[in-house]
Amino acid sequence: MKLQLSTWPDIERYLEGSQGVVLPIGSTEQHGPTGLIGTDAICPETIAAGMSEAGILVAPTLSYGMAQHHLAFPGSASLRPSTLLAVVRDVVQSMAVAGFRKFFFLNGHGGNIATVNAAFSEVWAEASYRPEDSGVDMKLVNWFMGRRVQALSAELYGKAEGSHATPSEISLTWHAYPDRARDDRPDPVRAPEGVIRDARDFRRSFPDGRCGSEPHRASVEHGRRFYEAALADALEDYQRFLVR
Repeated sequence: MKLQLSTWPDIERYLEGSQGVVLPIGSTEQHGPTGLIGTDAICPETIAAGMSEAGILVAPTLSYGMAQHHLAFPGSASLRPSTLLAVVRDVVQSMAVAGFRKFFFLNGHGGNIATVNAAFSEVWAEASYRPEDSGVDMKLVNWFMGRRVQALSAELYGKAEGSHATPSEISLTWHAYPDRARDDRPDPVRAPEGVIRDARDFRRSFPDGRCGSEPHRASVEHGRRFYEAALADALEDYQRFLVR
C-alpha cells in the first residue's frame, strides 16, 4: 500500500488496523562512473515497494539527504544537516497528527544516519516537555547493514565491496532498472580508501567518486539476490519494531 496512491479515507481505514508507516530515505549524489545518481534513494524505495505488497503502508521517498561531500561531482545535491533534521521532524510530527505512531525509516545513505537520529532526539525532546504521552516511536534501519545483505555481500565481493559506489547497491539499482546496467571496468580496478571531508577534498581523494569499491562486479542477477535478502531483512526488522 503506497501513501501517494491512496485517498484520505483509505488512510483512515488503514489507521484502524495499524499505526505504522515505512519512510524510504536516501540521497541524490554521484556513485562513481557507473552508478546512478539516485542510487541511495532507489535502493530503499525498491525494497519498500516489496514491503507495500505485503500490506504495509509506504510513504513517498525522501530522495535528498546529507551529501555535501559529493557536491564537486555534477548532479549531486545536498540538504544541510539542519535542513534534513527539520524535514524529518516535520514529516513525523505532521503524520502523528493523523494518528501514526510507528515511523520506520528505511535508509540508503550512510551520511543520513547521524542527522536522522538527531531528528528523532528533537521529536522526543519536544514530547518530553508536554504533559501527555505522544506515543511516537521511530527507528532508522540501513538496508545495506541487514544481516542477510551483509552475508551476501561478503560472499559475492569480500573486500571489493568498499564503502561507496559499492557493487551491492549498484546491483540493486540494476535489478530495479535493468536497462541501466553497464559493463565498464574502472581504472584503477579497486578504488582508493580514506577519510571523507568536504566536497573538494573528496574529489581530490576519490577522483572518480568511488571509495574502496569494484563496481564492475555488479550484475542484474546479483541485484535480484540483494533485493530478496534486503526485503527479508526489512520485513523482519519492521515486524520487530511494531511490537517493541
